[in-house]
Amino acid sequence: MSEAIAKQSNEANAAQNTKNPSLGWMIAFLSVVSFLGLFSVVPLRKIMIIDFKLSYPSGTATAHLINSFHTPQGAKLARKQVRTLGKFFSMSFLWGFFQWFFTGGDDCGFINFPTLGLKAYENKFYFDFSATYVGVGMICPHLVNVSLLVGTILSWGIMWPLINEKKGDWYSADLKSTSLHGLQGYRVFIAIAMILGDGLYNFIKVLCYTASGLYRQYKEGKTKGDHPITGNSSPDLPSLSYDDERRTRLFLKDQIPTWIAIVGYLTIAIISVVTLPHIFHQLKWYYIAAMYVFAPILGFCNAYGCGLTDWSLASTYGKLAIFVVGAWAGGSNGGGGVLAGLAACGVMMNIVSTASDLTQDFKTGYMTLASPRSMFVSQVVGTAMGCIISPCVFWLFYKAFDNLGVPGSEYPAPNALIFRNMAILGVEGFSTLPDKCLLLCYIFFGFAIFVNGIRDMVGKNQARFIPIPMAMAIPFYLGGYFAIDMCVGSLILFIWSKVNKAKAAAFGPAVASGLICGDGIWTLPSAILALAGVNPPICMKFLSRSTNVKVDAFLGS
Repeated sequence: MSEAIAKQSNEANAAQNTKNPSLGWMIAFLSVVSFLGLFSVVPLRKIMIIDFKLSYPSGTATAHLINSFHTPQGAKLARKQVRTLGKFFSMSFLWGFFQWFFTGGDDCGFINFPTLGLKAYENKFYFDFSATYVGVGMICPHLVNVSLLVGTILSWGIMWPLINEKKGDWYSADLKSTSLHGLQGYRVFIAIAMILGDGLYNFIKVLCYTASGLYRQYKEGKTKGDHPITGNSSPDLPSLSYDDERRTRLFLKDQIPTWIAIVGYLTIAIISVVTLPHIFHQLKWYYIAAMYVFAPILGFCNAYGCGLTDWSLASTYGKLAIFVVGAWAGGSNGGGGVLAGLAACGVMMNIVSTASDLTQDFKTGYMTLASPRSMFVSQVVGTAMGCIISPCVFWLFYKAFDNLGVPGSEYPAPNALIFRNMAILGVEGFSTLPDKCLLLCYIFFGFAIFVNGIRDMVGKNQARFIPIPMAMAIPFYLGGYFAIDMCVGSLILFIWSKVNKAKAAAFGPAVASGLICGDGIWTLPSAILALAGVNPPICMKFLSRSTNVKVDAFLGS
């Protein structure tokens, strides 16, 4: 939004399309949009955690870490699990520290290791030695990991190379690789189409199950918590293990009344509709009201996808808001459509990200026997703190570094320019997208609905061999490196289960949690080193033989 970023683009530089950061309006903006996502998913928490049994890998890893500190004394297995978690936590942390030494430049380090060859690396096929994704792969079901790999092969292995051959025909050959008028446009919009198709299908299915269950309960005169409201789980709690039965009973006992969620959402939505137009004059009240009608659906989609793959696609839904609101507002220079699209992106990203975060916390609370009501209150308090702390941290950077957001600076913030260009594209309209892009979006939207319908029709035994469209869509945009990492984790657990099933079941989650938490904790000292200006001493980069000959000749001249 700032003038510094706007100057880097040749379009939409009018005052109507720029707004420099200020601590006051940033805190006010976050305060009126950050709580909506929390209230939007509260009515669906049982469906996500109990009925769908979504894994939420990070939430599960956090729960195992917490449980490891509260194990019953004298439990031999528990002590071994804690030691195993600590061992792999240390290994993962030290591995992250070791890798840091080789990242002294762009595209350097083990995370850019072309394990499958340079050509495969160019198409995002490589193992990047991420302990986090290997751990996530050990927690996620095998079907999710395989679905990610199938999506990677379909997109980066087949579709994108074929579409790239149409350069100069379907889209201009002179465009940059990041331009949404070119190949990147296919990647972003086809992924969004599949995600929306999958999420919409499951949302409608959940609504049908919910309506059916509520009607049955009303007819039978029973309380809401007696039976599950979907067909995905059995009401016979004793059929569960003792731990799962205890967790389920506690999770269902400490209810958060649905009316509180509805009233809370509507109240904050009204306040937001009134307040936001005063912060962004270009963002009309009816734009905001329309977004809040669809926000619960998109929040569900994001929370559902996060439960499957541990990926929050908040930025993807933010991009959707950019295009829709930007096109609606129009007038890239005089009407302020670019700024309206960027503001809408911020609103939507806040809603869907907090929705997935809360559901992730509900999973952690479910596994640690924590009160769901306490988890919700804690999330509200944490969100309130974030509305103040996050802008203050950004403000420190904004004031401390005059060249913040400038290419080539210490903090170039490349996504700022990318998102602004998306907003400009949204104002210009979808007609500026490359040829056949909308047609492919329609096809893959229908494909996602069709595959989900087939999965439901064939039953659980056959459905475990059919990929999940939501998981397939994620690598369409991001690439397949993390899918390969997760498949490696899945393969490790599969082999371990074949060798010693009991040991794999007992220690697999502990190993995965250690890998995830160790790599995650390393980011803290890594960030401190970066802020202190301490740079890695070595750049490990891989070149083809011909390129290496040219580099040697240049250095020798």
